[in-house]
Amino acid sequence: MNSKIINHSVKFIEIDERNAGQRIDNFLFNFLKGVPKGHIYKIIRKGEVRVNKGRIKQIYKLQLGDSVRIPPVKLAEKPSLPAPGRSLLKLIENSIIYEDKSLIAINKPSGVAVHGGSGISYGIIEAIRALRTEQKFLELIHRLDRDTSGCLLIAKKRSSLIAIQDLFRQRQTDKRYLALLCGQLKLSNKKVTAPLLREALKSGERFVRVDKQGKESCSYFSTLESFEQATLMQVKIVTGRTHQIRVHSQYLGHCVAGDSKYGNYACNQRLKEQGLKRLFLHSAQISFQHPETQEKVTIKAPMTEELENCLSKLRQKK
Repeated sequence: MNSKIINHSVKFIEIDERNAGQRIDNFLFNFLKGVPKGHIYKIIRKGEVRVNKGRIKQIYKLQLGDSVRIPPVKLAEKPSLPAPGRSLLKLIENSIIYEDKSLIAINKPSGVAVHGGSGISYGIIEAIRALRTEQKFLELIHRLDRDTSGCLLIAKKRSSLIAIQDLFRQRQTDKRYLALLCGQLKLSNKKVTAPLLREALKSGERFVRVDKQGKESCSYFSTLESFEQATLMQVKIVTGRTHQIRVHSQYLGHCVAGDSKYGNYACNQRLKEQGLKRLFLHSAQISFQHPETQEKVTIKAPMTEELENCLSKLRQKK
């Protein structure tokens, strides 16, 4: 494999508001994409990276107006990844439901990953970057499972990314999902606090189960509509653990419809007859304090036609 110099000469970068407040090592990871982290730490340690002509440690937080010296760096060349296809770009462009100077909200389609990796060349963030080449900063604020649809937030400024992620950590956002659960639930409201433990299978696949050694988790289930063979629920999540709603639903004994990992095969087959060919889990609404205006913002993502049609067929059988 050949190598190339991604910095042919010493570069001096002036820090603007997009990168102010970020640690120098994290800044370099983004600026020198593909360079091993160990090498980045080495050039910091050796003093080849300097801020305002002085040596710094990897934990240094960049300030507005700082001048960062970056030395020439060699990178082993890798085959370039294919660009997102036109069909994906059009799909994502048509899925934008909110945008301002700070962020973009997308009604994420089911089956599309939020980012590339693990055999996936590109996802939503790569598509957005291809659509908005003039936008220097675009980062995912949070994530949704590949098969989950609905509200997905993308930051257009580092300050917005940090502010909204802080709200997530402090549990100051309101996230509400729509989930179709298999069977009829004999309850109108239910709080589930079963702790969740994430494991990696030998295949590398992620798997989550209820375990007392797991992380604190909290979901509120509310019945919206009951059908002969399923129940439509609104689920408000306080924590945002991996596969939280899917595993908490399984814990209740009523799996999310269309869930091939934690679900009920017989139920999934019956609902396929109603046209459901995907996981019925949709991030319907998210509310948070806007990082710029400090006003409450509520973003709603309508359900797809496939999910609406499934519910219509279930209503006909009532």
